[in-house]
Amino acid sequence: MRVYVMTDLEGVAGVLNFTDWCLPESRYYELAQELLTREVNAAIEGFFAGGATRVLVADGHGAGAVHPLLLDPRAELMRGFGMGWPFLLDEGFDVVAWVGQHAKAGAGYAHLAHTQWFNWIDLSINGVSIGEFGQLAMCASELGVRAVFLSGDQAACAEAQQLAPGIETVSVKRGTTPGAGPHAGDDLDTAAYMARNTGAVHVHPETARVMIRAGAERALRRAGRERFGVIPLTPPFERVAVFRGEAGQPPRVDRRQHPTSVIGVMNLPFD
Repeated sequence: MRVYVMTDLEGVAGVLNFTDWCLPESRYYELAQELLTREVNAAIEGFFAGGATRVLVADGHGAGAVHPLLLDPRAELMRGFGMGWPFLLDEGFDVVAWVGQHAKAGAGYAHLAHTQWFNWIDLSINGVSIGEFGQLAMCASELGVRAVFLSGDQAACAEAQQLAPGIETVSVKRGTTPGAGPHAGDDLDTAAYMARNTGAVHVHPETARVMIRAGAERALRRAGRERFGVIPLTPPFERVAVFRGEAGQPPRVDRRQHPTSVIGVMNLPFD
């Protein structure tokens, strides 16, 4: 069983806020890297126990966050996304998984929720609102690669379960800020939205790793006997991105279409 693992940093237990933890100049960035990498290693342990034969880890955080020296040596590490979506994920993989995933922009009771960056209000494909999980999961579905596991905050887990029913999820923290509807923060500029959803209740990092290892093994064993994790896709595809208004300007909308491919529409530029 060949496993592709996409990682991010904001959905890791113990990563408490963006300013202090998620930027290279942050005072706790090196600790955040260690917390993420140890969660990734827990997932790798579970995947190999569940029957994995190959694991590729994609470092998906903006500035990079997987610590190469701490990473389980059984895994390969991929960094750099100039090749475009879906970032070296192809039909050679059986399943795709996520570790450290955060929820999409505007999600309720999410921690550090955003889509790509905090200046986005929403992204949708054919009217279905998606975040960073959904973008890669849809691309994977086009390739026939199943989305089988995600760990992150509780809102990200709910988002994944709604889009890809049957996916195995592990929640390592839960946000405390309301969202959706009038509480989504769509009226805020980028700086205000970045500072908005920083409250959360965290599982202890050591407990989180035990949960992730067990969930990853469960996911792979289930994937060997059950069919789940493929999102139905119907062309043509329309991608709609909505960006926050800045300096008193209204939100900006970008629309792009592709006749046959969700991967194709994801790789179209933005205005």
